[in-house]
Amino acid sequence: MKFGGTSVGSPERIKHVATLIQTDAPTFVVLSAMSGTTNTLVEIAGYLYNRNPDGAIETINRLEATYNRHLTQLFATDEWKEKTREFLREVFNSMHSFTCQPFGPVEEKILLAQGEIMSTNMMTNYLHEQGVPAVLLSALDFMRLTGSGEPDLAFIKEKLNEQIQATADAPLYITQGFICRNAYGEVDNLQRGGSDYTASLVGAALEAEEIQIWTDIDGMHNNDPRIVDGTEAVRHLHFEEAAELAYFGAKILHPTCIQPAKYANIPVRLLNTMEPQAPGTLIDNRRDTGNIKAVAAKDNITAIRIKSSRMLLAHGFLRKVFEIFESWHTSIDMICTSEVGVSMSIDDTRHLGEIVHDLKKYGTVTVDLDMCIVCVVGDMDWENVGFETRAMQALKDIPVRMVSYGGSNYNISFLVREEDKSRALRALSACLFNKEING
Repeated sequence: MKFGGTSVGSPERIKHVATLIQTDAPTFVVLSAMSGTTNTLVEIAGYLYNRNPDGAIETINRLEATYNRHLTQLFATDEWKEKTREFLREVFNSMHSFTCQPFGPVEEKILLAQGEIMSTNMMTNYLHEQGVPAVLLSALDFMRLTGSGEPDLAFIKEKLNEQIQATADAPLYITQGFICRNAYGEVDNLQRGGSDYTASLVGAALEAEEIQIWTDIDGMHNNDPRIVDGTEAVRHLHFEEAAELAYFGAKILHPTCIQPAKYANIPVRLLNTMEPQAPGTLIDNRRDTGNIKAVAAKDNITAIRIKSSRMLLAHGFLRKVFEIFESWHTSIDMICTSEVGVSMSIDDTRHLGEIVHDLKKYGTVTVDLDMCIVCVVGDMDWENVGFETRAMQALKDIPVRMVSYGGSNYNISFLVREEDKSRALRALSACLFNKEING
């Protein structure tokens, strides 16, 4: 069970989560930092990088005062209140020590790890006060990266199972999300997916029955509720469908964070902390044949087209084009080709000028800004006759810059102008889900 920052964002929410994690089955809980804490730690790091110890000290003191207020609301007994206060005092003293020494990336990652360390200790101590025999395991003891920066799956499984076996009778384990050690033993973080990634890695290592991601949102929706009225939570998704939705606009999951669960064939369930009885969204490897599940959108897309008569029957042209994007560390979202041209979309425009400059060596380049990818997700296998036609028919009155179909069995994507996004989402919703168009 993984709980994000808003789920443990106050003493009241910590108490609420404490009731959710006391189940009949052995349970492993991954916690994020309390909401707002990581942002404050980043602010402190900014002062330290700028050699402004006074600004850092003032911000540290303000954060410590916030946590001391939390203690008075969280704990009912002086014993556990003082025990936790003493632990937090040590944490904040270590933060103050950074103001008296050189500060760099290594120290920054140690500083940023303190949010999860504090939240897990507070939760564990609160459970102990309630008489719950929870065991706190430090993620820094088993979560490790390889030299290439990827999770060391064999190490994680070995070390985590060793710790579980040492406390085999425990009904409940608590650990930190996001944080880990790198191949050199230094404190680091998982970056992509953060705490969700931790939960997926832990679940795969322990061969869990189910991985639960708890947020304050009711699962993945079949459309953007801010634009389309009457949206509903999607109750079941294939892992590939969830990855498509996560990449194309759904903010609940990072696309890569559930890969360990997918490969281990462990279902992932998205649940709402505020509505724990809601069924949420179940994600697994089971395919729902013949169903369209959802529509999502991704903003701030730039389309690039290169046209060259020299491309006709010329091998090596695409390789040269792709090498330019690779050299500028820019990923491509969509791609469409013809005999004399290729169109691509990107969402990272930091090196757009350099990319266009290099592409002009091979042909005429056109750039379209302020574009949006609208993605229809579901069982889009090419043998499902008519599915792509329904989606295209819905957009018959909307200019479409690019269409991507066939690269995946789970989506068809359209590139439209951002100003047409709302109209496109409503039209697709009306056509595919029989939802009334408003606005």
